[in-house]
Amino acid sequence: MDLDEYLRAYTADGYPVGTIVHATCAACGGTVFALVVDEVEGYAQCVCESCRGQLHILDSGEYENDADPVETACPCGRESFEVAVGFSLRDGGDVRWVWIALRRVRDGVLGVYADWKIDYLPTGYLLTRV
Repeated sequence: MDLDEYLRAYTADGYPVGTIVHATCAACGGTVFALVVDEVEGYAQCVCESCRGQLHILDSGEYENDADPVETACPCGRESFEVAVGFSLRDGGDVRWVWIALRRVRDGVLGVYADWKIDYLPTGYLLTRV
């Protein structure tokens, strides 16, 4: 199963994902990351495995001072992932809910590591912040 298909199946019973954006490093074009998240604060930051460039996902930069992020890891201890953000949109196109899904590079294991509601407007700009 690919990451997009996994995200759509994962959210099918709630707010279904309509748009999925895969993280890409703006500095080098890399697609493999380590990820830290604070789901309570709605904070996520990727660190590119190729160039060590950092990317705040969505509006996370605004919550950095309040966040207490933890590094994501699978039970095997591996921490290199492909990252995709799934968006559930309101009728007007604004974002209602987001999910951060990962594929472990080593063996392709998939999982959703964070999700949160977006409770302000406008939010369409979040689709460009992955």
